[in-house]
Amino acid sequence: MIETSCHCGRVKLEVPEAPETVTDCNCSICRRYGVLWAYYSPKHVRIVAGADATHVYMWNGRSIEFHRCQTCGCVTHWAPVDRSVDRMGVNARLMVPEILARAQVRRFDGANM
Repeated sequence: MIETSCHCGRVKLEVPEAPETVTDCNCSICRRYGVLWAYYSPKHVRIVAGADATHVYMWNGRSIEFHRCQTCGCVTHWAPVDRSVDRMGVNARLMVPEILARAQVRRFDGANM
């Protein structure tokens, strides 16, 4: 089990295993957030946070909810609006450096999709 959290610790996430790859997307929002996404099934991610712990931001097609901590502002994860989608992104930059260092970085050209 891998545990991670935002800077202040108000939002904690637990995932079953360290990511083998993380995605560096250059779309307009991901490059501004500076995140590296590790993908998991929502069934395998445990989010430990109060109901009001995150702020949700959606844009464009409104198909993804980007979550950030209400207190420290760290982007913690994204979740699909359509709950039948079996994939979500966890911000791997919130994981301890030793875990992130072992992951292969995959570049994704989301800016030109």
